[in-house]
Amino acid sequence: MNKASFYEMLERMDRDLAHAAREARCRCGGRLDSARYPRKPRGGLPDLGPGYDWRFSFCCAVEGCRQRVTPPSVRYLGRRVYLGCVIVLVMAMEQGLGLRRVARLNAHLGVGLRTLRRWRQWWRESFVATRFWRHARGRFMPPVDEGELPRALLERFSGEPASKLLSLLVFLAPLTTTSAKT
Repeated sequence: MNKASFYEMLERMDRDLAHAAREARCRCGGRLDSARYPRKPRGGLPDLGPGYDWRFSFCCAVEGCRQRVTPPSVRYLGRRVYLGCVIVLVMAMEQGLGLRRVARLNAHLGVGLRTLRRWRQWWRESFVATRFWRHARGRFMPPVDEGELPRALLERFSGEPASKLLSLLVFLAPLTTTSAKT
């Protein structure tokens, strides 16, 4: 699978997640109207296409409710500006944050040392403290080495590297929103 088709597949999957969220309607039963919001994702191909300029989201059409529903995403990891696949791959290949490695990541993806440290802290402290992970980690035997996240988690999925990455992004999708019905 080439890079472009991988990004296109992620966009199609997000469209499917958005369609399912819209079909499920609001908690009050109201119709959901499009209320997507702009994104300027970093770290992907130079031309990801116009679909990556927006995050799918909806707003209830019922006056007085107006509840926002943002479906899970396999493209974005929450509110981070870098694409989820970039965050996972960069941190999975991390073998120390040597100056050369940081310089190369900065040159190719625009990722600086402070950002890499924040990502590492998120994986090692914030992610492992989430309710999602506390419930999900029991699915893995033997237990995932949390000090080696996300690499240790990526290795638990089967298939070719692109399939493993896709499976991990699908696994993490519930973390990408607070309004999804999961």
